[in-house]
Order: sequence, then structure tokens, then C-alpha cells
Amino acid sequence: MGRPEPLSAEQVATAVAELTHWDGDTQGIYRRVETGSFRAAVELVDRIADVAEEMDHHPDLDIRYSCVRVAVVTHSAGGVTDLDVELARRVDALAEAADPA
Repeated sequence: MGRPEPLSAEQVATAVAELTHWDGDTQGIYRRVETGSFRAAVELVDRIADVAEEMDHHPDLDIRYSCVRVAVVTHSAGGVTDLDVELARRVDALAEAADPA
């Protein structure tokens, strides 16, 4: 499998517009997930870690009490790739399942 190619600014903008709660540019995309509690935030990070290991693509994660910030970029490609967009979609699915509402 070859190295993923970085997406253009237009491709990243389109992807971000289609994703739930994501923002960013060609240097990386990110979102915050409010979970309702510290325990729920840790559990979400654990589920994200499982997906990241499965994909062999690891996001930057930051927990602040009941909030998880997720940031993704393909460092080896020097920008956002389709791999980042796929991981973002999978994070969205996990975040939806963790929604405290």
C-alpha cells in the first residue's frame, strides 16, 4: 500500500462541510465532543483508540473533564488525507453513540 496523498484545500473544505462538528484546513482537522462526564470522556477515548489501532492511524486526543478534542492529520503525507476523513467519520459515529442527551 502506497503513502496516502494529501487532499487539496477544496477537497478538505468539502470533507469538513460533510462531517459533523469538524473544522480545519489542509494542515489538520479537529472537533470537540462533549460527553457529559469525565468517565464518559475516557470511555470515548478508549473506543477511539480501538478504531485508531484497527486503522493504524492515530489521532491527537485531549481530555478536559467531559470534553474530548480530536485532531487528525497524516503527518507522513504532510496534510489531511482520505485516511483522516475516514477516521473523522468513525469518530463521529462513536461520538453519536456517546451522546449524553
